[in-house]
Amino acid sequence: QVQLVESGGGLVQAGGSLRLSCAASGRTFSSYAMTWFRQAPGKERAFVATISRSGISTNYADSVKDRFTISRDNAKNTVYLEMNSLKPEDTAVYYCAASEFFQSSKYAYWGQGTQVTVSS
Repeated sequence: QVQLVESGGGLVQAGGSLRLSCAASGRTFSSYAMTWFRQAPGKERAFVATISRSGISTNYADSVKDRFTISRDNAKNTVYLEMNSLKPEDTAVYYCAASEFFQSSKYAYWGQGTQVTVSS
């Protein structure tokens, strides 16, 4: 069993930055690829970024490419999402999820989410 807890959300002005963290319980964090999703009000949940178990491979949604960076520290059981040049359309609840395989569509564990609000 793995529990995921996101943190780092908040209110920021357009053009600003935030760093989200997703802390995992348990000793098997490095066994999972990790993914960030987001869900804006009235919209479906959308993929943001994903990272392989080792951290070597990453992939991003086109909408965040070159602005967001996903990384992980397996020693700290934590995955991060560095968000720069934030736009109002980045406003959403951000979730992290764990999957057995990189770029898998099956997610074994989800966090509870953290709110990011970008003001114009």
